[in-house]
Amino acid sequence: MNRLSIAALAFSLVVSGAARADSVIILNSDEASYSIVSRSARTEVVRLPVGREPHHLILSPDGKEVLIGSTATNELLSLDIKTGERKRVVKDILDPYHLGFSPDGKWFVTAAYRLDHVDIYHADGFRLAGRIFIDGLPSHIAFDTESKTVFVTLQQSGRVAAFDLATQTLKWNMPVGNAPAGIVMLPDDKRLLVALTGEDRIVTVDPTDGAVKGSLQTGKGAHNFFPKGDGRHYFLSNRVEGMVSLIDTKDEPKVVANVRIPGGPDCMDITPDGRELWVTQRFLRRVAIVDIDTMKVVGSVPVGKSPHGVFMLKSTATVTAGAGIPVRAASTAGDRK
Repeated sequence: MNRLSIAALAFSLVVSGAARADSVIILNSDEASYSIVSRSARTEVVRLPVGREPHHLILSPDGKEVLIGSTATNELLSLDIKTGERKRVVKDILDPYHLGFSPDGKWFVTAAYRLDHVDIYHADGFRLAGRIFIDGLPSHIAFDTESKTVFVTLQQSGRVAAFDLATQTLKWNMPVGNAPAGIVMLPDDKRLLVALTGEDRIVTVDPTDGAVKGSLQTGKGAHNFFPKGDGRHYFLSNRVEGMVSLIDTKDEPKVVANVRIPGGPDCMDITPDGRELWVTQRFLRRVAIVDIDTMKVVGSVPVGKSPHGVFMLKSTATVTAGAGIPVRAASTAGDRK
């Protein structure tokens, strides 16, 4: 019996079918494992092995599986969305740090942070369409509504690059500020928000040419976004500050609420009922639980070393990765530090 089969059997024995629907997946990036946490009990149920350096994960276009990218072993692990059980491993996906499916489901894109390239695959069968080498540590991904363009932050060079999906060519590469990380396309398809981890702010970027059109001070180490789900508000993790901000994007973006979360808040996800925000704490080996109505921390769960990506099994929270059809959030956060 191989490692995949053993782990699947262990999960099935430990976690009942009812419990799986109540589960949260947490990627422990520094110990090659992922934790299954019970939402209701707020406790880790089981910890299972995965390829080295798992950072981010994403829902497949058909909504049937969750894909975990393991950057050091160049592979994707597929988990069944309903049961959490392992389905398959996709090999030869080089350095899949951040992951994204285009809104139309035709393209799968990876940002190879360690190897300095952006890979564009045909989503059907993960066939490589083009590999674009670009200096600057490719970090996070967003799409336009028409699935024509993918936008990638470059943390080291302080730039954002736009690539044509059909031709796999560079459209523009523009400076935006120090250490850009999280990036999201707003529903109007006319504004990109970019978090500057090397500064204390986010910037608004024109997706047509990369020009910076506005700036908002938030907290130290502004890092990553997650949509509240109303098409208007976005959560922002400020890793150095130890704080998550709620951003209102109507007209000019503004901060409308903050909650203190120590230990390097990073990736986020929302419970299916929309009441809680779960936030990984990279430096504390924990995941914090925030009541969204009150914006107060109401719980915390110990997990593995350097928890990064987080995903609610059977969650209904979505992010419009460019708009068009909703695309499940890719647990968008974090550099490798």
